[in-house]
Amino acid sequence: MKTTLFFLFAFLFGLAAAGQKSGLFQPGERWPDNNGVHINAHGGGILFYDGKYYWFGEHKTEGKRGNQAWVGVHCYSSENLYDWKDEGVAFAVSENPESPVTAGCIIERPKVIYNAKTGKFVMWFHLELKGQGYKAAQTGVAVADKPTGPYNFIKALNPNAGVWPVNYAGELKSKKFPENLKEWSDDWIQAVKEGMIVHRDFQKGQMARDMTLYIDEDGKAYHIHASEENLTLHISELTDDYTDFTGKYIRVLPTGHNEAPAVFKRNGKYYMFTSGCTGWAPNAARLLVSDSMMGNWEYIGNPCIGDDKDLTFHSQSTYVLPVQDKKDAYIFMADRWNPENAIDGRYIWLPIQFNEKGNPYLAWKNEWDLSVFDK
Repeated sequence: MKTTLFFLFAFLFGLAAAGQKSGLFQPGERWPDNNGVHINAHGGGILFYDGKYYWFGEHKTEGKRGNQAWVGVHCYSSENLYDWKDEGVAFAVSENPESPVTAGCIIERPKVIYNAKTGKFVMWFHLELKGQGYKAAQTGVAVADKPTGPYNFIKALNPNAGVWPVNYAGELKSKKFPENLKEWSDDWIQAVKEGMIVHRDFQKGQMARDMTLYIDEDGKAYHIHASEENLTLHISELTDDYTDFTGKYIRVLPTGHNEAPAVFKRNGKYYMFTSGCTGWAPNAARLLVSDSMMGNWEYIGNPCIGDDKDLTFHSQSTYVLPVQDKKDAYIFMADRWNPENAIDGRYIWLPIQFNEKGNPYLAWKNEWDLSVFDK
């Protein structure tokens, strides 16, 4: 009996100890929190506030149903980026079946930013209504007084109803599009490029799926999201309190078919990682660059190098994390999805490196630590 108990204890201890080692990032490995449980913050983003990092992400559950929101948005905190404390559910789904955020809806890619003027923490997320698949394509917003929450739901909407993109040619605002174009035909693609879906959704508001947030140096905040049936990115300016849209937005690479945006700024240039649209399956990452958030974004190419570069190392971008107190230190955050068992999705964190032209690139590392930014 003692022998059996010894091996049982050793086995359980081994399970608890499995995963990333403290003081190291090991992309793709299980990442235990302070309780030894794999971190449950998928499609996430990170807020740095008052000397501490806060990681917010989708709380997944077991099996295929786990990609629906049965719990809400989970939060973890850390002072060193390696070791994470479970802070619980920051935003909980509603028990009210009439609520847009009722249990069983879809909540994806939550991001939190702090508004210094109001003293509020503001969370935005991609929201799909329960039982409607990905038809609604809305975005939701919630606010809290503390970084860990609880976040109180304000509203869900399709952004920028009744307004045209600022970079949309005047003559196209009155354009009439043919009806019943065959999807994915050359004529259909051209019509989408010219704004057919913008026209379709003009009154109710535009679609907003995969998303991220970005606060510029002047304090202006932006909501970046896949729109127009995932064919065109939109960058939308947020109001001064960060809880609504001003109506000022641009279209980025119409018909480029980009999702999973992640934005950062370096040396006066704005960079955006995106991916193609292949469901839960990985594809080649893309790198975009612009001289301003609301400017002209240019596609550069695949930022990944080495083996599996065309699959983004079997992952999809979600956020770029600036490391505090280190120069030019940015972490590429991505998810390795597991649609058959959503809760077992893994995290791919890699240091962003820069080539001789100053463009960012990503190379695989089995393990690494923050000292890479000291070189």
